[in-house]
Amino acid sequence: MHETELPTFDLQAHSTRSDGALEPAEVVARAAAAGVELLALTDHDTVAGIPEALTAAQRHGVALSPAAELSAVHGGYEDLHVLGYALDHADAGLEAALEDFRADRGRRVRAMADSLRELGFELDDAALAREAVGRPHLADAVLSHPANAGRLRAEGIGGRDALFPAYLVPGAPAYVPRSRPTVPAAIAVIHAAGGVAVWAHPFWDVDDPAEALATLDAFVADGLDGVEAFYVTHTEEQTRLLYEATSARGLLATGSSDFHSPEHERFDGFRNFELYGLEPRLGPITRSGRV
Repeated sequence: MHETELPTFDLQAHSTRSDGALEPAEVVARAAAAGVELLALTDHDTVAGIPEALTAAQRHGVALSPAAELSAVHGGYEDLHVLGYALDHADAGLEAALEDFRADRGRRVRAMADSLRELGFELDDAALAREAVGRPHLADAVLSHPANAGRLRAEGIGGRDALFPAYLVPGAPAYVPRSRPTVPAAIAVIHAAGGVAVWAHPFWDVDDPAEALATLDAFVADGLDGVEAFYVTHTEEQTRLLYEATSARGLLATGSSDFHSPEHERFDGFRNFELYGLEPRLGPITRSGRV
């Protein structure tokens, strides 16, 4: 397919293999029903859902790029995300690296759970009984336990958006920092598996435009291939700034709605991002989509 004839795409979605609410096949089915022609299942630090998603994609006539979202550290940022697309998801080196990253995630989650208990919270074990557990599940474990209701009410915490800054972000009392991988290491893992590396939702993590561009230049020096310029929470000004930056640097410009769940307060659907009349550049991601 020629780059000027791009399919309708949405290049970030999550399933129960990480912090999504639906099985991989159901994620694909919902994307297809929304008119998505090129999809990426980008579970955190795992490709475990890709085989199921590929089977479902064939059934629904959707092209699926094998992908994952790697969480990484960079300077003072302890949870920046690098998306890997067009991966050889059966690559043994990739799986070994992702297993190591997940082990570090598990260590952090257990330590944060212990910290929350030390702070006097009860945790709902059912919210933590899944294959891949992250901070959203820790938040749910606190929010859903009836013993915490009075305290949460007194602290004005009614959901994840309030609980995170109070307890589960850098500097908060229950937060435990990530130790690996660095962004260059994440990019290297993606490239070793034949993939392309894209910085996910820059303005979700970095507020200042000048800092975002300086960070982008550092990542380009590390081999970054593209930027998720089109994103559900990016403003038009932010989108245009990132698009111009990718154009000037010869990078891919991708986009997504970051689907997590039909009931999610923010990431609840597909095709929810704006292009603002700009032309995405998907390069090998388009060509890697398997039907």
